[in-house]
Formats: sequence, structure tokens, C-alpha cells
Amino acid sequence: MVDLTVRPLVINYKTLEEFKKFKEYGIQELSMMEDLQDNIIENDSESPFYGIYFGDTLVARMSLYRIDQKYDRYFDPPQDYLELWKLEVLPQYHNRSYGSTLVNFAKTFNVPVKTNARQGSGEFWEKMGFEAVTYHPERDRGENPYVWYPDGVSEQE
Repeated sequence: MVDLTVRPLVINYKTLEEFKKFKEYGIQELSMMEDLQDNIIENDSESPFYGIYFGDTLVARMSLYRIDQKYDRYFDPPQDYLELWKLEVLPQYHNRSYGSTLVNFAKTFNVPVKTNARQGSGEFWEKMGFEAVTYHPERDRGENPYVWYPDGVSEQE
């Protein structure tokens, strides 16, 4: 049986080295690496990253950022919500429920979740219970937002 336990990822050299295996490796991880090189950061420092391991290998990851309700332009009533970024599963681990396990983990916080769907991923997000929002050029600036609404929450007008 495969272990699908979602774990908070500590920001340390080992984790950042594992991030290099993912396609969506970019500025955010590089800035974390620079921070690590400039300052000794403890393993228990707060990290927005969560992941699933297969043995000792990080095979799926995402980041979750809590957005304060004063910045909420998506949900009614306005409230704190999670922004889900960098959801990615290593190619050789696709179609094994890793991605859906991470998304379902984000839902356990029982606050709305917003993500920006990559091209061609809308079907996955819809399968996970997310909906495309009404596009507002000023707010969305070319993004492709999908949201998940817990009970009692709807789209802001």
C-alpha cells in the first residue's frame, strides 16, 4: 500500500535540492536557497510547502498561502482563504492520486481555496470540485482562477 500522507515540508537544503526535480522550479525556490545560504534557517521554520514522499523521495508538492480577508476579491462573504500554488507531481508518479490527495488536504482547512489553473488543467480542477470564476480583467490580470467553495460561501459579485 502506498503512503499518501501529506506532510509540511521544512525549508532546508535537502528539500530545496528535491525541488530541482520539479518542472515548476523557479524564482521562489531560488530565493529560499539564497536565504538559506545567507542565514541559518531552522528545520522547524514555517514553510508554505506541503508534500508527499514515496520512500525518501519527494514526489508531489504544493504551496498554500493564507490570504487575509481584507484582500479577498473572490468570496462572499469576504474571508481568509488559501491560495494554492505549485501543485506538481513528478511525471513518473502521475495518475496515482498524489495530486488529488494534496488538493483534498488543502480543503481540510475548511476555508475557500483559490488556484490559477495551468493551461489544460481545468478538467482536473473541476473533477476536484473547483469552479472557474467569472473573469474580471482588473482583478485576474491574465490569470485563470479556479476556486473551491466550502458550505455557505459563494462567488463575490
